[in-house]
Amino acid sequence: MKPRKKAYGTSNIVGKNIERLRKKQGITQKDFVAKMQVMGCDINPTSYSKLEGQLRGATDREIFTIAKILRIAIDDLFEDFDK
Repeated sequence: MKPRKKAYGTSNIVGKNIERLRKKQGITQKDFVAKMQVMGCDINPTSYSKLEGQLRGATDREIFTIAKILRIAIDDLFEDFDK
């Protein structure tokens, strides 16, 4: 895996977990965005990258779609794994 180019931002609390869980399942950002689009979530790669990098907030539709794709409970996206 490539290291993160920029430090995380502070615009959401789920971005780190989304990135961690997506990578754990071996899904690329490009493939993940495609899955989101198929499920009716209108998001582009740049916007998704900013979501993972905590540079923008996540919508409720995005959170719902992401949890479905990752096959996890929505609460899992809000866990604090940095403890």
